[in-house]
Amino acid sequence: MEREKRSRYPVKDTSKESEGGKKKYEEYAIILDYMPRGHPDDRKPPYAREPIIQVIGDTHFTLLELIPKTNAKITIRDKIFIGKGPRSIIDHVKGRISYEELTASAKFELPEIIREIIEQNPDQFVKFFNEARPLTTRMHQLELLPGIGKKIMWDIIEKRKQQLFTDFKNISERVRLPDPVNIIVKRVLHELQDGDKYRVFTRPPPQGRQPGSD
Repeated sequence: MEREKRSRYPVKDTSKESEGGKKKYEEYAIILDYMPRGHPDDRKPPYAREPIIQVIGDTHFTLLELIPKTNAKITIRDKIFIGKGPRSIIDHVKGRISYEELTASAKFELPEIIREIIEQNPDQFVKFFNEARPLTTRMHQLELLPGIGKKIMWDIIEKRKQQLFTDFKNISERVRLPDPVNIIVKRVLHELQDGDKYRVFTRPPPQGRQPGSD
């Protein structure tokens, strides 16, 4: 599909978002791909295209496209500052993008980078195992994680009543989950792909875009 006709989100600095009166900021992001000659799907002639960086935020897993500063050194997997204040690498945030708008290279890098983000910030994800609550009378937040059914869900709930989980290793030792990090990676990818309406670890789709609306 031609790039200018795709479902592009509003072009504004969406490294922050207001939700319930509270703004969510992505201060840092990890580089997934860099297109120094612009996106190949761009309808503009090559000489008129802007170089583009595709990134994922390291707090809310927001997918973004950025415009780099002239002569900036861009390296895949580098962590760069995109928040308020002087930015050494990027000129501005072009806009928020969907999973489908990622390049093939960006999609290839995504799972491992998500894993690195989780492993470097374990507390917020271990907290989920300790604080997850029912969504409905029939569905629990823990069941949103791939591989967790009723039996493992109740095991997690009973174990955390005895003592809260302290880290991923502690979860693996006390519950039959050999790789909790991998489970979270799969859930994050599912949410980024607009897999369902529930958002555990990622930001909701932009207003007007809901799962299955394309």
